Amino acid sequence: MTEQPSDPTQDPSIRTEILRLRGSIDNIDASLMYLLAERFKCTERVGELKAQGGVAPADPLRESQQIERLGRIAAEAGLDQRFAEEFRSFIVSEVVRRHAAIAAERGQDTVLDTFS
Repeated sequence: MTEQPSDPTQDPSIRTEILRLRGSIDNIDASLMYLLAERFKCTERVGELKAQGGVAPADPLRESQQIERLGRIAAEAGLDQRFAEEFRSFIVSEVVRRHAAIAAERGQDTVLDTFS
């Protein structure tokens, strides 16, 4: 009986595929960071426009539409609905943090917008 290596990456074909997949993962991660940065630019601008126009920062209808939309997209993509909600919540918390910083710079005490 031959002994199996404890680390399957010792197999050159497996190692090659793992490295290829890791390269793809790294590229996807970089793309996600750039997409999030672009999203934050858009939400910051929407927040600024709402502040200029005297529009309330919170929009409950938009929030419920986004929750429903992202849940639907997650289901279509084969992702867990809870994951989609946690992801949305994480994004919104960063938007709120960024908007609070912008408001503080302007001497305002309100958050600009969350869902835009």
